[in-house]
Amino acid sequence: MERQVFESMTLCPIDGRYAGIKDALAPYFSEYALVKYRVFVEIQWLKFLIENIDNDILKRFDQSKMNQIEAIANDFDEAAFAKIKEIEATTRHDVKAVEYYIGNTLKEMGYDYLISFVHIGCTSEDINNTSYACMIKHGLKDVWLKKANEVVDAMNKWASEHSDDAMLAHTHGQPATPTTIGKEFKVYAYRFASSIENVENIQIKAKFNGATGNYSAILTAFPNIDWPSMAKRFVEEYLGLTFNPFTTQIESHDYTCHILDGIRHFNNVLMDLDVDMWLYISMEYFKQIPVQGEVGSSTMPHKVNPIRFENSEANADMSNHICVALSNKLPKSRMQRDLSDSSSQRNLGLAFGYSLQAMNETLNGLAKCVVNKEKLAADLNEKWEVLAEPIQTMLRKYGVPDAYDTLKALTRGKSISKEDILKFAESLDVLSDEDRETLVNMTPASYIGKASELAKMK
Repeated sequence: MERQVFESMTLCPIDGRYAGIKDALAPYFSEYALVKYRVFVEIQWLKFLIENIDNDILKRFDQSKMNQIEAIANDFDEAAFAKIKEIEATTRHDVKAVEYYIGNTLKEMGYDYLISFVHIGCTSEDINNTSYACMIKHGLKDVWLKKANEVVDAMNKWASEHSDDAMLAHTHGQPATPTTIGKEFKVYAYRFASSIENVENIQIKAKFNGATGNYSAILTAFPNIDWPSMAKRFVEEYLGLTFNPFTTQIESHDYTCHILDGIRHFNNVLMDLDVDMWLYISMEYFKQIPVQGEVGSSTMPHKVNPIRFENSEANADMSNHICVALSNKLPKSRMQRDLSDSSSQRNLGLAFGYSLQAMNETLNGLAKCVVNKEKLAADLNEKWEVLAEPIQTMLRKYGVPDAYDTLKALTRGKSISKEDILKFAESLDVLSDEDRETLVNMTPASYIGKASELAKMK
């Protein structure tokens, strides 16, 4: 009951109705996650300095006890988060609150001499951009990409299981050259996999170069160190990100936009599938399995609505709008920086979340569908005019110049029976006996080309 009351008071469905999505993404895109990653970056920076900078103060630390320092980040919990938020209430600066928290913790551990090296040479954006980069990297890998690959697996499963199930195709909404259920799912499997590959190939970048990107502060304190090389090493070896060497105060967010655009493309392919499934269900090519206790309509008891695909379409569209808004905003910053990107980035989790919910809805919708083979066969058997294509193509092989127009006159806009096609095929004396036999024995259900083989291809 308490959960139900909580859900009724939320503004965003991801925090209520779709709480499972919040649970999956909160470790990566929540305020708690952002603070946790900030602590991680600050601790990694301190570790990097201890391990790589020749300084008398840093040398006082026994590196065999580095696990104690790393525990500040590794053991981060709600109590630590609460302490940072309490400090922030006074500082009114979220990154500075993290710095003070780490300093207080070091003091409690007896390492107060290290406090001055916490955040040394850094601007807040050095910590923020690396934190967001880690959030995106891990959120993509651990959650979004896993679910996206589940969609690919589902497409390939449908492709394999229904590779031979012939289906009347429709181009422009009109009967067209037959295909198979499996081959059409294979098309989606390939599209989704290509979209995922594009996202996976995007380098997640970060900068660590001070207030306006010139290493000015840290270079003042340590003028004999090659800080561009050191920053690159820190970002790539200690944080596992790709170094961006040329920035203003902020990392330009271009890679974030590329990822958002990749998610948007994946969403669009998903919506294309949703709409196709909706149409196929309306044509009765798929049956939906009724679930005990579910209601399809408040007044029409017979209905089993394709709501999962409709819900997926709506959630993918929501994700897309957020992706577009962020992609439009994040690459633009006034001169060396303004703060508008900070507020915008806090919505990254929504772009991922609505996309994730859309994938869940599509997968749930597919789980309730079965192929209606009787309807597929019946529709194919009513559309013998689709064999006009192979007949005119065969005639072209024999040099008949008006083959297309002949078949057009026979079939266009007409309802053609099996007998009409057979009679015409048998009359084609210009063909060899073998080719005439091929056409006579052909049916709409058998005219599927390589569809079955394509559906089974790896």
